[in-house]
Amino acid sequence: MDIDTESIVKNFKELNKLLENWTEEYKKAISKAPERKKKFENPSEIPLKPIYTPLDIRGNIYSHYVNNVGFPGLYPFTRGVYPTMYRSRLWTKRLLTAFGSPEQANERIKLMLKAGETGINIPAPSISMRGMDTDEAAEKLDKGYIGLYGANFDTLKDIEILLDGIPIHKISVNYSDPAPFVTIALHFAFAKRKGIPWSEIRGTTNQADCYSHWASCWDFILFPLEAHLNLTLDHFEWCAKNAPRWWPLSIIGQHNSQAGATPVQEVAFTLAAGIDYVKRLVEKGMTADLAAQKISAFFDGQINLFEMAAKLRAARRIWARIMKEEFKAKNPRSWQLRMHVQTSGVELTRQQVLNNIVRVTLQALGAVLGGANSLHTDSFDEALCIPSEKAQIIALMTQHILSEESGVADVIDPLGGSYYVEWLTDEIEQRALEYIYKIEEMGGMLEALRKGFIQREIAKSAYDLQKKIENKERIIVGVNEFVIEEEEPEIEYPKPNSELVERQIERTKGIRKERDLQKVESSLDKLKEIASGNKEGNIFQQVINCVNVYCTRGEIVGALREIFGEGRPKIYLP
Repeated sequence: MDIDTESIVKNFKELNKLLENWTEEYKKAISKAPERKKKFENPSEIPLKPIYTPLDIRGNIYSHYVNNVGFPGLYPFTRGVYPTMYRSRLWTKRLLTAFGSPEQANERIKLMLKAGETGINIPAPSISMRGMDTDEAAEKLDKGYIGLYGANFDTLKDIEILLDGIPIHKISVNYSDPAPFVTIALHFAFAKRKGIPWSEIRGTTNQADCYSHWASCWDFILFPLEAHLNLTLDHFEWCAKNAPRWWPLSIIGQHNSQAGATPVQEVAFTLAAGIDYVKRLVEKGMTADLAAQKISAFFDGQINLFEMAAKLRAARRIWARIMKEEFKAKNPRSWQLRMHVQTSGVELTRQQVLNNIVRVTLQALGAVLGGANSLHTDSFDEALCIPSEKAQIIALMTQHILSEESGVADVIDPLGGSYYVEWLTDEIEQRALEYIYKIEEMGGMLEALRKGFIQREIAKSAYDLQKKIENKERIIVGVNEFVIEEEEPEIEYPKPNSELVERQIERTKGIRKERDLQKVESSLDKLKEIASGNKEGNIFQQVINCVNVYCTRGEIVGALREIFGEGRPKIYLP
């Protein structure tokens, strides 16, 4: 195809003249009816012009399309990682579904699958994130705390109850399970007992990204950062070798975003973490192709519709270019960044709580327009409590309405070619890369965290946002504007079944008495030897060996704490 450069230049000059004329008309108009804001900017504090035209596209439109936009399923994957995207297969509809006891969690999972959920997402409660068993939590905390915000799995018996009747060889299962990945070990041990080859098991270790935990989730750090990093890499290597359909690492932007990071910072810090992990895996002898192919991403789904879509488009493009150009990865699958999105819980409000249904719909729409591969929609009541059955069904039906009624899934990347969206995608890419290069100059993500750079940047952004809300520069409907007195709707506050919780406590105590204590002690001793470096072996494989002889979560965490000690991240103020 021949390009008539002379005509292009002439056309752009004419367009520029038309834009100048329009700008004069715009100035006259706002002199009579002033703009409603002192300044227009998005959550990343990127100033926004009143209108975008082809003049805002870097380079000419043809070269920009070929180099920056391209086609779905082809490098640089701006428009999605698959050629057909949602025309062949919709995004995976995957909601966090577990709370209370394993029995209650099993019941809720089956309900959601019946309602059309296509992937399972099982959260860990805070006591599991602290490395505690239910009986220990009952003694040290309170029985009423057990089963809140997720289901507890102490031993192999609990996972057997959870997964009873669930076809884990046919559906992917994600677990919120940080190192030492006891729940993941339970899952693989259960599969083997059921005769399901590990090669058939699909799912994701959702909380393996220790960098995002260290930067933003300070409450549930079990070990020092370096120990968490080694456990993550060790788990990654095991999965790459033994479970080819399992994603051992999802780099998590949502942690940073919900701690206060802007969308640009979320992209930058998430991808910088991914780059660091790939480097370390390559240093351990893995190819960049294999390492990159086994990493997915988990982003926050925010309400600013166009920035949300542009954020995902920019993140895919940055990842593709860095993996291809910097790491010299050869396989196109290595350049594809598959993404899960969870709508942003911190954007939901306790006030006028039903407004959250609208918020979640917009957050989800932005994620779909951005080409998300998997989506969790929050329930409208999550600012108040764990999701009720009714609220969770509404959240799932929101996805169904988007996929089946809105038409948004009928055309691939329908925002592609929008002058505003393409400009914004480029802008997010450029600003995120500036952060990534700065982190690389510091020595990578580990050093940036050690120096507190990431934490300070997030803390400052969180502070700035709060000031904008207080000054009404950022309007939150029902909170700082449009506040109305109304009768609050009835909210169902789900509670763990106390009888089932008591049964689980007794079940764990009973297993401790009935199991082969010699095998337990031997397995834990071997785990400590491997962790300390005194014996060769893979730590995660030994965790699987431990759960197979009915070691509990608390015992496994306790054994590793003897070797690694405890982690205590510093909190940085803006």
